[in-house]
Amino acid sequence: MGIITWIVVGLVAGLIARAIVPGRQAMGLVATTILGIVGSLLGGLIGSLFLGDGAGVGKFTPGGLVLSIVGAVVLLFAFSFIRRPARTPP
Repeated sequence: MGIITWIVVGLVAGLIARAIVPGRQAMGLVATTILGIVGSLLGGLIGSLFLGDGAGVGKFTPGGLVLSIVGAVVLLFAFSFIRRPARTPP
């Protein structure tokens, strides 16, 4: 897969993940693209755990896009949990 394909799939996966996760994420297009690319890597790891190694590696598939979105959603939830401000008791 070429670098342009990685960028486009990352952008699409990041935008869809941001639409799925509730709340406001303060990100620009570059951060959204990076989120989608890292989510694709995480989704590929998740897919290889469940489907075995080498299942469609390097090829664009609809299932790969779904796993990219799942990985990006997991990352967004993790970041929102980490960035949550600490509450002080009254």
